[in-house]
Amino acid sequence: MAARSGRPVPPQAEQDPEPDPESVARAILLRQLTLGPRSRQQLERKLRDRNVPDALASRLLDRFEEVGLVDDAEFARLWVRSRGETKSLGRAALRRELGEKGITGDTAEEALDELSPEVEEEAARRLLARRVRPFDRDDPAARDKELRRLVAMLARKGHAPGAAFRIAAEVLDSLGHGED
Repeated sequence: MAARSGRPVPPQAEQDPEPDPESVARAILLRQLTLGPRSRQQLERKLRDRNVPDALASRLLDRFEEVGLVDDAEFARLWVRSRGETKSLGRAALRRELGEKGITGDTAEEALDELSPEVEEEAARRLLARRVRPFDRDDPAARDKELRRLVAMLARKGHAPGAAFRIAAEVLDSLGHGED
């Protein structure tokens, strides 16, 4: 029998039309990891969605961890660095996102500790500098409205309320002085 490509199909393929479940599961894992780093929980969910038996999934994931292809601590560090810088997320939002990916406890806290308060604050300042809207600088009500909007934006991004207020006020004050 010939395959669509015109090449003959090996006799083993004719006799074994069902692929080996372990090979299929391994291929799923490798495909997911080529898309980017994944946490163990994300990979477990993917395997469950594809009806891979739990015992097989657990055994394969254990092996992938042994050889370093799955490493939740490294995944968490990369996630915090990437999302903290590109999305200007604060610790609370990053902690929540890590939890959604199955990274909690000490592993999450160690990754979050690598995000320095200075880097977190600088990312927030860059975000606000891009998002500040024009307002009448002589109108205190307009300034307060813009300040509330910016503080709310930072709060949604997981920044602590006190820090969000301070950073937003400093950004607005710097804009006022820069235009004199």
